[in-house]
Amino acid sequence: GPRRARRDDPGPPRREGAEVNAEGAAPFPLESERVPAIERIDLVLVRLPFVHPFSISSATWTCKETYLLRVEGGGVVGWGECVADPDPFYAPETTTSVRHIVSEFLLPLVEPGLTFGELDTRFAHVRGNRMAKATLENALVDLAAKAKGVPLHELLGGTRKRIPSGISLGIQETPADLVREVAAAVEKGYHRVKMKVKKGKDVDYVAAVRERFPDVPLMVDANGDYRLEDAAHLARLDAFGLTMIEQPLSYSDFYEHAALQRELATPLCLDESIHDLADARAAIALGGCRILNLKQGRVGGLLESLRILRHAVACGVPVWSGGMDETGIGRAVNIHLQTVEGFTLPGDTSETSRYFHEDLVDPPVVLDAEGFIEVPEGPGFGATVVPDRLERLTVGSERLR
Repeated sequence: GPRRARRDDPGPPRREGAEVNAEGAAPFPLESERVPAIERIDLVLVRLPFVHPFSISSATWTCKETYLLRVEGGGVVGWGECVADPDPFYAPETTTSVRHIVSEFLLPLVEPGLTFGELDTRFAHVRGNRMAKATLENALVDLAAKAKGVPLHELLGGTRKRIPSGISLGIQETPADLVREVAAAVEKGYHRVKMKVKKGKDVDYVAAVRERFPDVPLMVDANGDYRLEDAAHLARLDAFGLTMIEQPLSYSDFYEHAALQRELATPLCLDESIHDLADARAAIALGGCRILNLKQGRVGGLLESLRILRHAVACGVPVWSGGMDETGIGRAVNIHLQTVEGFTLPGDTSETSRYFHEDLVDPPVVLDAEGFIEVPEGPGFGATVVPDRLERLTVGSERLR
């Protein structure tokens, strides 16, 4: 199995003769990239109806309502998407809290000419609020890439031209409904299928899918709906050859996941528990995170994601990129991040049409004949925000600077 980190684990080998950061590792190219001059900043609230309601163990959503941060400078425009929800049912941060933290605390720390590494150090003065930090960092990185006329992945050191696709299916009413959804995903060419589960809608549902699809890579995601005393029940899932069980216990827990992992053969994957590099280190060291779901919008942005990825790879822990039902803006950012070496499992990156009748950007995300997604090659995140769609889907906006 994956090598577990020791407390004295030195991490990745230090490169002789290379400039090193505080952790003794060579810095990422993004750390030395400079923040462009900004002439205008707007916060735009958008609402996109979902094709179908999306349900997890703790909530159901019928639309994507979120903030976009628009930054303008030097004749180009950068965009960042907030991954927080209007409610605190998935994570403590909400769109309202993100607006407050970005406008009142993070924006005053931004100065043109700072490196992104220096900006990240300034942001550290604001505790938590990593979805807010990612919203602003993403917009500034997109602006920097567009100012240089390069695709976003070039600033991240990514080289892949396409990425494998995965799909996340919400909780269904019956096992038969779930089997139909999985069948549609398999026919489309997705490389793996994730199924949301909760108490009462788990073992029988997975059994029905596995019986119909004995060889398809499957995983389940509980979004924290179980407790450690449910270990014997969760162990029944070992019979189905799942790639992983994602976040079965509390959204803030490491320790009990480690205890649960000792009772299960199926690897546990952590999602909500991982907010930054320190969390990833702790979870891996305790043995409760054999696979890691890396959501850049949840951990503070692209730079922190690269740090977490590097540590997980050094510990032999497989990593995949999670999704937050993003619009085409956030979806494209996640695609660019997955061009970096170290993402070894298909992420929650599915076609735009799975979620929205109409997205904010062109071109939409689509699968090729082999189930892969091509990486956009235009400057920045690579897709174009369509003005009339943005206007139609906007429910409010304000100028911040």
